Parts: sequence; structure tokens; C-alpha cells
Amino acid sequence: MSEPASSKPYLLRAIYEWCVDSGFTPYVSVVVDAQTRVPMEYARDGEIVLNIGPLATSRLLIGNEFIECTARFSGVARELLIPVTAVTAIYARENGHGMSFEIDKGAVSGEAIEKAGEGRPGDEPPRPSGGKPTLRRIK
Repeated sequence: MSEPASSKPYLLRAIYEWCVDSGFTPYVSVVVDAQTRVPMEYARDGEIVLNIGPLATSRLLIGNEFIECTARFSGVARELLIPVTAVTAIYARENGHGMSFEIDKGAVSGEAIEKAGEGRPGDEPPRPSGGKPTLRRIK
């Protein structure tokens, strides 16, 4: 019998749809590794936080293996390719509600995981005023 498909891409799509349907802005936090195609000048300590809402992206596809879209950075359109395995969280910017995920260390390079854990104070992604995101970690 084969191993069941990961629930992570389904949960990402569900939280994304909930955010959009509720009028919230969906953000994803991603550990950057060699398979991740994002503008590296916006990554900090091996991690990048991206607005993947409909106003910020075009041609968004949250597939079972990758999140693909086009997004503008400083007015320049960039093609993004994000492995689902590298996503550490998805949440609503306005209230911080969402879900966090443990990273599959076999799927993401160890160096990227180490760098993501080296955050400096004040390096947190945009959050509601004074609040921490309400995230539920799953395995």
C-alpha cells in the first residue's frame, strides 16, 4: 500500500480560501532553499514572507508539490516557485489566524532550516498591531 498524500497542500488551499473569502490578506512564510525561486534580496536569514493574495499575485496555483505565481517586487514582475514542503506557515495578515507546519528536514536543505531559526529580534513578518499570530502547528 502506498503512503497517503500529504494533507499540507489541502490545508494551504483551505486557509488561503478562508482568508480571501473573509476579506483577509493571506501571507505565507517560506524557508528558502535551492528549489525555492523567490527574489532572494527580500529573504532574511533563510526565510521569506510573501503576500499571496489575489491583489498581490497573478496566475496563483497552489498545487500538491509547488505554489506558483507571478508577483511584483518594486514594480518588476517575478515568477515565483515555492515547494509546498518549504512553507512554514500561512496566516491572515490582519488578525494572524492561520496554521504553521513543521518542516520535513529531508525535503528542505539543513542549511535553510538553520538560517530560518536564526531570526533577529524585530524580523517578524507583518502582524496585527501588538499581536502574535494564532497558529496551530501540525505534523
